[in-house]
Amino acid sequence: MAIARPSTVELIPNAIPTTMQAAVYRGINEVRLETVPVPQIGAGELLVRVHSCGVCGTDLKKISTGSHSAPRIFGHETSGIVAAVGENARNFHPGDRVVVFHHIPCRDCFYCRHKTFAQCATYKKVGCTAGFEPSGGGFAEYVRVMDWIVQHGTVRIPDGISFEQACFLEPVNTCMKGIEALSLQPDESVLTIGQGPIGIILSVLARRAGARLITSDLHAERLKISISFGLEHTIDASQANVVERVRALTDGRGADAVILAVGGNTLIRTAMDAARPGGRILLFAQTQHGEAVIDPAAICVDEKTLVGSYSASVDLQNESVRFVMGDGTKPREMDLERLVSHRFPLAESARALDLAAHPQPSSMKIVIQPGSAWAG
Repeated sequence: MAIARPSTVELIPNAIPTTMQAAVYRGINEVRLETVPVPQIGAGELLVRVHSCGVCGTDLKKISTGSHSAPRIFGHETSGIVAAVGENARNFHPGDRVVVFHHIPCRDCFYCRHKTFAQCATYKKVGCTAGFEPSGGGFAEYVRVMDWIVQHGTVRIPDGISFEQACFLEPVNTCMKGIEALSLQPDESVLTIGQGPIGIILSVLARRAGARLITSDLHAERLKISISFGLEHTIDASQANVVERVRALTDGRGADAVILAVGGNTLIRTAMDAARPGGRILLFAQTQHGEAVIDPAAICVDEKTLVGSYSASVDLQNESVRFVMGDGTKPREMDLERLVSHRFPLAESARALDLAAHPQPSSMKIVIQPGSAWAG
């Protein structure tokens, strides 16, 4: 039975149920598979049937810390098929394959004028929901995409690009923003600490900017994947002192720039020590509020610079689309599907989130696929 819709909504006849399955956050480290209503859409909005949604570290942090009230449905690296179109959402039709951003800034406020988009009040509003307080909604069968996201943050997926490849669009954008913040110069040496999927993407983008890459990780399995992307200068942090090895590879100075792609605060000091005097350190992964071990003299006397980067940049949206999906004249620049190590149906979302929160040496990108049964 199809859900009742206003006459102004264009939809796939008899294709949209009244209820759906969703992974609902109910409290700290508690996510349950539940039956919830399929969200209603209004003018200018889309209803997207979710195929794939990547698990992001920010989702895991919210679930483990209780920083957000319950109930919620998380998941924001979302790709799928348009199931229904609200009035005035003229650029899209049922059946379109799309990937959606969940944050888009106003482009006019103080923070937007200063290119600090993640601090914009409109950006902080989440524009995609599967119900409850808007929180992304990708860990559900259907997601409602609100009008400003439809207008400025919904991207068609070209033929030949998979849903999995497309759901990397937002994380690639965030990585591009971080690399831009480092202002890399050709032939600079860069150390990336951590070779999970985000660390590898950051490394590939730094190499794309002309840098000479050194990568480190505690797990040899991850370094092998890093090497397969052409990142050949690796340090096994379980066997060698990373700071000493980096200095040995840089005439005793240290790296011109260091990218910290491991969550938490414990490796900030290592990242700072690995940078040369006058070097830059990008804190990219999920850090924590509170105390961190930082040497103030490294900033003042050694003139090292700490750089922060959080979330995506609307200014880099077109470039990230070209990198992930090509533009009709050039193919995609990176086979991101190779970073996916585990795919879980929605029914196993709790297991997917647990694995992502406790990564194993062989686990990389974890993807939850509500639509795995109906599309390839």
